[in-house]
Amino acid sequence: MDNETRTLFFAFFNEIGIIAQLSRTALEARLPKGLTLPHFSVVNHLIRVKNGQTPLALARAFQVPKTTMTHTLSGLVEHGLVEIRPNPEDGRSKTVWLTDAGRLFRDAAIKSIDPDIDVFRKQYPEDRIRELVPALSEIRTLLDANRDEKT
Repeated sequence: MDNETRTLFFAFFNEIGIIAQLSRTALEARLPKGLTLPHFSVVNHLIRVKNGQTPLALARAFQVPKTTMTHTLSGLVEHGLVEIRPNPEDGRSKTVWLTDAGRLFRDAAIKSIDPDIDVFRKQYPEDRIRELVPALSEIRTLLDANRDEKT
């Protein structure tokens, strides 16, 4: 790979990383006291991908140690956002299930960033976002598949 190509792709992913950091910070600042972005991310994942996953599956999805995921799940249980139940397929493991409060938490968290989105959309119209989302989704899918192949 030549240096110009490397620089281009690095700049692309660098910009995405900075955007991710800025958007994470904005969301986390609006979450209820005692809840963090990892809490929101797990709830969002359970809604977006699949409810009832094992803690190990969640740890793998987030690429964190199982102990880290266990700590995050403990906070979610403490706040009543998820329930931990025995795995019906395997008596030794557990599964994580959203509660109604968990679904409401996610919806409220997303609504809480409306002021930030309003400022952004005045400078960056919805039609441009609609054009970008499919391409970003395609990139995420490719990166996720490549990650799974390496593990």
